[in-house]
This record gives sequence, C-alpha cells and structure tokens, in this order.
Amino acid sequence: MCFCGSEQDFNQCCKPYLQGKAAQTAETLMRSRYTAYVKRDGAYLHRTWSQATRPAQSSLARLAPTQWTGLTIIRTEAGGVDDATGIVEFIAHWTEDGVEKQLHESSQFAREKGRWVYVNAC
Repeated sequence: MCFCGSEQDFNQCCKPYLQGKAAQTAETLMRSRYTAYVKRDGAYLHRTWSQATRPAQSSLARLAPTQWTGLTIIRTEAGGVDDATGIVEFIAHWTEDGVEKQLHESSQFAREKGRWVYVNAC
C-alpha cells in the first residue's frame, strides 16, 4: 500500500510522481510530498516547492529520520485539474522517541509553469 493513505499500491499511486510525473491536483501533490518525506526524497520536495518560498536544496538533503505513520486529508479547497490554486488541510502523523505526534496544517498550492507546487502553510 502507498504511504499516502490512498489504499492504492505505491507503484500505481505516488511512485510515478516521485519519478517525474506531474500531479493533476493539489491533493495528489500533497499526498506525493508526504510520501517523499517518508522516503526522505529531498530532491522531489525541492522540485515540487514554489520557487518563491522553497528552502535551499541542501537543507532538504538532510531530512531527519522521522518515522512517518500516516496521512489524513481533512479537506481540499479548489486545487482541481482546472484550478490555478488550492488548499489542502491535512494531519501528518509520526512517531518520535516512542511518542506519537501530529502536524495539522492547511497548505497552499499553486501552479507554476503548468505544474502544481507547494507554496506554504496558510
């Protein structure tokens, strides 16, 4: 199963995006970015981060060895195949030092050069 919680096989779900396929929706990009965190794929995170807000690529090369345990999508606002912007509210779950933790965030996404990118938390 895919790490993003879609209940699909990883090879048919997020793997094609990590290998370069463009996400069709903001939610799809959100799910693939979560999977990139699970797999510690800093290069993918850098490629899918808005040029206006992304950190230096070198900072993404040193992703912490976090044990991600799940992703829950709460809601999406716009972010469809015909939209220019979108918001995805989610909860990302992880375990750190045996303690379960979570990040509840609404993320803003936009299209740059026709491809969805993460902009920032809103």
